Amino acid sequence: MPLSSAQLPLHGMKYFDLEVRKESFPDNFPELHLISETLNPVRAGNLINIINWKQFSYKPLVKFDICYSRSEIYIKYYVREKYFRALNTGINSRVWEDSCVEFFISPSDDKIYYNIEFNAIGACYIGAGTGRHDNKALKSEIVSLVRTLPSVGTVPIEDKEGDIYWELTAAIPFEVFVYHRIRSLEGKTLQANFYKCGDKLKIPHYLSWHPVVFPVPDFHRPECFGRLKFV
Repeated sequence: MPLSSAQLPLHGMKYFDLEVRKESFPDNFPELHLISETLNPVRAGNLINIINWKQFSYKPLVKFDICYSRSEIYIKYYVREKYFRALNTGINSRVWEDSCVEFFISPSDDKIYYNIEFNAIGACYIGAGTGRHDNKALKSEIVSLVRTLPSVGTVPIEDKEGDIYWELTAAIPFEVFVYHRIRSLEGKTLQANFYKCGDKLKIPHYLSWHPVVFPVPDFHRPECFGRLKFV
């Protein structure tokens, strides 16, 4: 019987590599609708579909496209799920309790990573640290630099059940990475992972792009990140 991702040994794990293309836009902070059109379903072949903990076996369909520019990283998530909720609205609110997509990235070798988390109506939480033990939320004025375009709007949505489809486009400026000075990403390889969760959905789930090797659900495992190659 093949091993589940939760049973795979960490040492010798095959790391996933993802090439992130550079796109040119008219200005440093382009309109979100233009970014959304650039990140399209044809290129969104990156799946967030790994079940790392067998007790959480529900798996919605989640994929994403990603690119970058001279000033920002852009991600568009495409989600189809049976259970849905989006109640948190404020900056650094508890978005992981809702239908939530996440992007964790470590810009350097100093072990600091940023966890950038969104619910389906575009509310954003950003923390930073070297692990769960020292992870702290960034200041609201920093988090507010992130721009989002949610397909379902920004009004809170109570628990729903059915065939529910939604998209989220996010623009993440380099200024968000407050513990690092990023002038350009071209030619760099960074450690990162992508997640889908929903702690307070009718059936919680915890999916990842790259395997997470840990006995219990925990996305704050930078040692389990994959690699992003900015080309």
